[in-house]
Amino acid sequence: MARSASLRISLSGTRLLLGFAAGFLATITFHQIGIWALHATGITPALPWQTGPVPPFNVPRIVSLAFWGGVWGIVFVLVERWLARFPGGYWVGAVLFGAVVPTLVFWFVVLPLRGAPVGGGWVYPGVLVGPIVDALWGLGTAMILGVLTGWRGHPA
Repeated sequence: MARSASLRISLSGTRLLLGFAAGFLATITFHQIGIWALHATGITPALPWQTGPVPPFNVPRIVSLAFWGGVWGIVFVLVERWLARFPGGYWVGAVLFGAVVPTLVFWFVVLPLRGAPVGGGWVYPGVLVGPIVDALWGLGTAMILGVLTGWRGHPA
């Protein structure tokens, strides 16, 4: 039963590290492929895999984004036991977690800290792009985490 399995997920340091790795890799793959697809269809002018430096450490933008994707991967592991309880199960929970939680933090915390309006001013395509690519990140994180753990202790 998925609910019982979700309660046995380990929160060991190894699993948290694997969550970081899964989130990092999901950003480089699933998230950026989503941006590429939305750019290719003309929905967003944003380009994937950008390598321009970002402050404060002047690391390539994709490395910074992937690092934060890894941090979100740790959060993903911490809430993973509850994702299996979503209507539709673990996979729906993973997609919804990705689409909602990182997007809301970006809109209501990160953008204001950068001096931008909340929600980026609620303009198209930003209100569409964030949830889509973050949902893909959630799916990718769940899939990569499953592969990295050999699907052991995976609630799916």
